[in-house]
Amino acid sequence: MYQPPYPYAPAPAPVRRWWQHPALIITALVVLPPVGIALAWASRWQQPQKIVATVLSGVWFLIPLLSDSPEEPAADAKAGAAAAASASPSAASPSPTPPPATTAPPAPVADPLMPDVVGKPFEQAEKTVEDLITGELQALSAYRDVELPAAHGPWLVCFQSFRPGIALGAQGAATTVHLVAPGTGCPATTDTNLRRPPTTAPAPDPAPDPTPEDDGGSTGSTGGGGSVSYRNCAAVRAAGAAPIRRGDPGYGRHLDRDGDGVGCER
Repeated sequence: MYQPPYPYAPAPAPVRRWWQHPALIITALVVLPPVGIALAWASRWQQPQKIVATVLSGVWFLIPLLSDSPEEPAADAKAGAAAAASASPSAASPSPTPPPATTAPPAPVADPLMPDVVGKPFEQAEKTVEDLITGELQALSAYRDVELPAAHGPWLVCFQSFRPGIALGAQGAATTVHLVAPGTGCPATTDTNLRRPPTTAPAPDPAPDPTPEDDGGSTGSTGGGGSVSYRNCAAVRAAGAAPIRRGDPGYGRHLDRDGDGVGCER
């Protein structure tokens, strides 16, 4: 039997090119589907694998296109509607602007009326009046000689500068009341003193001159031998004996105050 000189050897495998690498083909199918499909069909894959790769890559490529297609008709419809609106005559002419609504002027606010606070404590009157005015309620003492203390809330109102019922208006800031301490009566007017000034007592009548006793120069005798005495100068003048001198009947030291020997000169 004839034997060949060399045994049978299988044919060598073809060399794989760089574009036939499976990783490159799969990447191209995902990133650039047309290029990936071309590389898949040039590779050594089996035909069923090439068909599956082509279908999957094609679907992946068409998904973005199919999702964007419905928005284009909607955009065209909006553009058409805008063009039709601009072409219509009604859109060209502006719609009439309604006139602004007129509001009625606010009704004037009536001035508050002064309440009656006479006889009330100042703290109560202050709260009542200051709710109606913009300023403060001023307090003064109802008596000229009584000083108003700092804590005069319980003091009672005797007089108010505005009578009850009068409109306060802009003068409400000058509202004043006059007060008295609790238990003290109100005066007739605000210029009254609570304590009366002391009055000057009348000078007492001068004491009567003492009746002199008979002494060597205080008595005299008349021609009839009787004694004469005068109680004071009034008696001397009544008797017509003024001025009386030392040695005259009835002269006494109580009639001569300066001791010059002549009494009851004036």
